[in-house]
Amino acid sequence: MKYILGIDEGTTGVKVMIFDKAVNIIAQAYSEFTQHFPQSGWVEHDAGEIWDVTIKMVAEALKNGAVKPTDIEAIGITNQRETTLFWDKKTSQPVCRAIVWQDRRTLDICEALEAKDGAGIVDRTGMVILPNDAATKIRWLLDNDQKVKEGVDNGELLYGTIDSWLVWKLTGGRAHVTDYSNASVTLLQNARTLDYDEWILDELQIPKEILPELRTSSEVYGMTDPAVFFGAEIPVAGILGDQQAAAFGQGCLEKGMAKNTYGTGSFMVMNTGDVYVPPSDGIFSPVLWSAKGRTDYGLEGMADVSGAVIQWLRDGLNIIDNAGDAEKLALQVEDSLGVYFVPAFVGLGAPYYDSYARGTIMGISRGTTKQHIARAALESMAFQVKDAFKVMEKKSGFSLTKLKADGGGSKSNFMLQFQADILGIPVERPIITETTTLGAVYAAGLAVGYWDSFEEINEFWKVEKRFEPQISDSKRQELCGFWDKAVERSAGWLK
Repeated sequence: MKYILGIDEGTTGVKVMIFDKAVNIIAQAYSEFTQHFPQSGWVEHDAGEIWDVTIKMVAEALKNGAVKPTDIEAIGITNQRETTLFWDKKTSQPVCRAIVWQDRRTLDICEALEAKDGAGIVDRTGMVILPNDAATKIRWLLDNDQKVKEGVDNGELLYGTIDSWLVWKLTGGRAHVTDYSNASVTLLQNARTLDYDEWILDELQIPKEILPELRTSSEVYGMTDPAVFFGAEIPVAGILGDQQAAAFGQGCLEKGMAKNTYGTGSFMVMNTGDVYVPPSDGIFSPVLWSAKGRTDYGLEGMADVSGAVIQWLRDGLNIIDNAGDAEKLALQVEDSLGVYFVPAFVGLGAPYYDSYARGTIMGISRGTTKQHIARAALESMAFQVKDAFKVMEKKSGFSLTKLKADGGGSKSNFMLQFQADILGIPVERPIITETTTLGAVYAAGLAVGYWDSFEEINEFWKVEKRFEPQISDSKRQELCGFWDKAVERSAGWLK
């Protein structure tokens, strides 16, 4: 029996899963790794630790499933996007900590780019100019880390996002690659040509020779080095950025199909097919995947605080002991009693992108209880998703007919029902909610012929529960109208 192994290298931990041909989960393993916060707004990872944890989790998953390394047909990788790293091409050792996508230190570089040619850069790259972007992190490291600057000047170093790093390590330094989905959110790739954007490389003085080769999301990039992969040579055959992988795993393979991942933040993705729709209104336009001779584009929006609002009810207010308690409290009241919670703890995400906004709880009266606040917190997750998709519908010309939900927050029946009510369309939760890892597994399996076609993998998507809208149009408009007013009042607070 042969299997596909998926590595999901997230922001806080590594998950390894092994699937069979019928997409049954044979085994899995998960471990967190260290988060480093050297200064306010700075977030770093140790890439060496990420590699060690990855290999440890691969070993654990193989053991848990009683699977031999030689039973693996191919390996697929999905990863936190934009996290930026330099390593020595001879020793394969990182020369600095990786700067994580959440890190805010490159704001000055972003503002300078915005002033120089903001609209042009966004139109060409498909990416909004944000400190998340890897391009600005590369420039910052070249300006501020002497080891990086000297190493690059001497031709000793390579740059990569975490997908590139893992492929490099797995293949024993034989492949320095990334895929179009990861490159499309770095600000380095031209969205139309799918090559590196010469203007941005010139402007930020980034030498092309440090960059990974751009490849499709589903092809054999190289074989594992038996010295690192338990004596076996296995094709490394799939790479997808995490949000694109989730959309692939959710079977959002046709234009107009959409998913939302309810994690710490919310990530909304809509497939626009082979049509590149330039970004605007805080919605950006990544390549979703390039596989089997076709390239799909999409629109993506992000709410910085989604599940994190429930963590705050637990850790900040101490009104719940675990995430599931929020739903129990919410169900004890019929509505939020006019309370609206805008969780702009670090500003507002798409479609506002207002870094000066701050969290507000509006509509509090003497009758307000912790139940109402918990309910308003859960409802805020759904309102934010609605805001992003309304812009996507307008920009793409596609009407959303249903939403596929995954991520930790999708476990809440209350929240998904409210999401269906607010969007006015059905919301579906699949049987397998580990859609991010599954997307990478599909990409790898398609590359080696384990599965034959998009149509075949689409057959595996099964709905576990479907939520139909249950409120009237007038009620929906009333709720959304108050939400919009609450958002307006939270905007620009720090200015």
